[in-house]
Amino acid sequence: MSISLNLDDDQSKRLEERARELGVDPRDLAKAAVNDLLARPADDFDRAAKSVLDKNRELYRRLG
Repeated sequence: MSISLNLDDDQSKRLEERARELGVDPRDLAKAAVNDLLARPADDFDRAAKSVLDKNRELYRRLG
């Protein structure tokens, strides 16, 4: 699968700088970042979302 991303100038510059620091191609660094994101357990997100929902439960109830 091939995916194309449009990065703004700042994102592109930061990606290139970080890739240069690590001695890798920017495309390889972007691919590694995606792999890292996909490898994270879903429960990390679920735990964070639950925390936010619990913290703001009363506010959501009032707004609903």
